[in-house]
Amino acid sequence: MLPEPCEDALAEHERRVAARPLPAHIGIIMDGNGRWARARSQARLEGHRRGSDAVREITRCARRIGIKALTLYAFSSQNWARPAREVAGLMALLADFLESERSEILDNQIRLNAIGELDRLPRLVRTPLDALRRASSRHQGMVLTLALSYGGREEIVSMARKIADGVAEGRLSPGEVDETLVAGLLWTSDLPCLDLVVRTSGEHRLSNFLLWQSAYAELVFVDKQWPDFHASDLLGAIATFQGRDRRFGLTEQEPLRHAAR
Repeated sequence: MLPEPCEDALAEHERRVAARPLPAHIGIIMDGNGRWARARSQARLEGHRRGSDAVREITRCARRIGIKALTLYAFSSQNWARPAREVAGLMALLADFLESERSEILDNQIRLNAIGELDRLPRLVRTPLDALRRASSRHQGMVLTLALSYGGREEIVSMARKIADGVAEGRLSPGEVDETLVAGLLWTSDLPCLDLVVRTSGEHRLSNFLLWQSAYAELVFVDKQWPDFHASDLLGAIATFQGRDRRFGLTEQEPLRHAAR
């Protein structure tokens, strides 16, 4: 628990941020677990374990201030190439997280979602993931999406194959392919437009995360490693978003319209 003065300061910070227009959908590239551990002469898995604590704190903060959708880049398609021992440890941590957070997710009306090549996940993850997705499917609170075995390029390829199949089967003509159709075939089709992408660890790239969806998202890069990223840092990133001038390709004299998905 935070000391009482810190809790009061955080609550006031949350009130100030929540009083201004919020991003409907935030995506976070949770980077730096390994470097956090290496800087402390600890095993990489300990960095991932501490990173799961940050997930809890950030998810709770996002829910409290009224964020509609939070997407966390938890495991990329490329992460399968990491050492087998590390991958196995990550899968075990993910399974533990799904079990330990089940009650909080259900009690707070959070809807758990997942995107990616989910069939590649081992049974110890798929079983609790599928069960919690089913149990929370009717919840009306914040949507918490875990990007697992996920890649933006892989998502776009999957979408293109669906379109190709539709054309080949005569269900779709090339002239019908537009932004709305593409958005509806992406794994994020039931989520709000992505407004804000936050990346920790000081790296300034998207690393194959929500490539289509990031077209008009605001990008905020934070130097802290993910295990050191706290609720106050999330609020600071949102405050930066709130200070941006979002024109979606228009001039400041033209009326704003919401960007396409």
